[in-house]
Amino acid sequence: MLDHHGVEQFLYREARLMDTHAYDTWLELWARTAHYWIPCNGDDIDVTRHVSLVNEDRPGLEDRVQRLKSGAHYAQDPPSRLSRVVSNVELDQDSSPDALVVHSTFNLSAHRRRRLDVVAGRVTHRLVLEDGQVRIATKKVVLVDNDDTIMNLTYLV
Repeated sequence: MLDHHGVEQFLYREARLMDTHAYDTWLELWARTAHYWIPCNGDDIDVTRHVSLVNEDRPGLEDRVQRLKSGAHYAQDPPSRLSRVVSNVELDQDSSPDALVVHSTFNLSAHRRRRLDVVAGRVTHRLVLEDGQVRIATKKVVLVDNDDTIMNLTYLV
């Protein structure tokens, strides 16, 4: 599917699309069976039994993108200026011929209205081939402070 360099380039592209608010292009990276999960309360492992900061399937992602693009998302008017660093990209040994499991870390700086927020965490992507293209089937983001009071995540993480 992709080698290590190709996986890194894919993750860097996803980061750039989120940082530049290229929502439609970012959405194209996702598989039809997408699942995007940001748990709270540590390393929750069961999305059906615990509260989540974000727990969305493909239609939920499409709704989120529409809200962000609509101009009616007041918490992002004006939009935050975003810059993130993706690092420590590792291909999981449990990957299969049909799916790559990728672990990485990130640091995100978000500036809006004279306030700078820093968000950091660990990410696990499961990448699949769909219609001949690499797509994100699942993305789990574990924020380092997810068991503390969390600001509203009004941008893509």
